[in-house]
Amino acid sequence: MSEKNRDGKRTARERLAVEREKQKAAERRRRTLIVAVSVVCVLGLATVVGVLAANHGKDSGSSKAGPVVAPSGATGKDSLAIQVGKDSAKPTLTVWEDFRCPACQAFETAYRPTLHELTDSGQLKVQYHLVTLIDGNLGGTGSQRAANAAACAQDAGKFRDFHDVLYENQPKETDDAYASNAKLIELAGKVGGLDTPVFRTCVNSGAHDSWVLKSAAAFQAGGFTGTPTVLFDGKNIYADQTMTPAKLKQLVQAANKG
Repeated sequence: MSEKNRDGKRTARERLAVEREKQKAAERRRRTLIVAVSVVCVLGLATVVGVLAANHGKDSGSSKAGPVVAPSGATGKDSLAIQVGKDSAKPTLTVWEDFRCPACQAFETAYRPTLHELTDSGQLKVQYHLVTLIDGNLGGTGSQRAANAAACAQDAGKFRDFHDVLYENQPKETDDAYASNAKLIELAGKVGGLDTPVFRTCVNSGAHDSWVLKSAAAFQAGGFTGTPTVLFDGKNIYADQTMTPAKLKQLVQAANKG
């Protein structure tokens, strides 16, 4: 065989070998791509399953936002306030609160006896606006679920008592215990006559969820920066470091004389 023929065959074998290596490399890349895509799909599925598992069993009721249904007797702009006290009271205290908010609990604990005294005597009306600030800051649904339950208590004429129970039993800010409707219904048992089938249905169905979300949107639109926001006839008294329950009582009494 001539040298020329041997060189030609060798060149052909080399070209074939190179081509085979290219095909093998292409196959390896294809398999790698398939595996990579498969891993992403599995991780995506695992994430979805994880989210569903995390939400399942929380007993959080319906998460679908339906029509806005204000609780019975709601008042103020767009019926977003729940009032405690008589309409005839001259001064108004407007309170924006979140049931998961520790500062709100501190305010309620310090001022509750005075607020009860003033509202019961007809000297003051308090308009509560319920918001979901902590849900947005820390995640979870406890603020919304508790607010919905409080609106359900308003339907039953038991708002103030249940409102106080929620603050008396408030979990730590990072503990989303109020995301459980079962927990909220359990606490309703501390208010005489509240834990009824009607109340349970209201809580579990999220009857006032959209109303709560609308109230939270109004809080943001109002430019408020934190909870509690406490306004006495429009003036932010919570920002007043000198404010005390006794001083608030003096303001109310002065307003009733004027």
